[in-house]
Amino acid sequence: MTTLQPMTEADYPPWRTQSIADYAQEKQRSGQWDAADADKQAQAAFAELLPAGLHTPGHHLYTIVDATGTSVGAIWIARQEQPCGPVAFIYDLVVWPAHRRQGHGEAAMRALEHEVLRLGFAGLALHVFGHNEVARALYARLGYAPTNIRMFKPLAEPDPPPGRPPAAGA
Repeated sequence: MTTLQPMTEADYPPWRTQSIADYAQEKQRSGQWDAADADKQAQAAFAELLPAGLHTPGHHLYTIVDATGTSVGAIWIARQEQPCGPVAFIYDLVVWPAHRRQGHGEAAMRALEHEVLRLGFAGLALHVFGHNEVARALYARLGYAPTNIRMFKPLAEPDPPPGRPPAAGA
């Protein structure tokens, strides 16, 4: 059985280091950040969101633990106000690579639903990168529905329409 336990002081630094690196990589992969600045931007984002680290008010960090007591990942949520009332926004869900594809992510999300209700939140919200099809499939299975979809298409200089000369300087 997979459970959530409040993250400890010992678990926080390795989770933070890994999550900053993962976030920088995902922002690069999505085309939002350049590789040269991604690590610095990710560190700045975490410093702003978690100024008191593990003890930042309104934020809850959990270690995902399997039936043997082994840490298999982590979840980070924070309070956000929505028209329906306060909700828990999932900033990070990670299952460590050695423990992936074993159902821990889904079990942790189900356990999180109980924890969020216990904390008095009206629901759960999250962001998922469009290229992360595994996570998108998990969230769809769990009943999450898209609320916004942001799309992007990179463009190169287009070919001129048939019968029209190329643009000056082309």
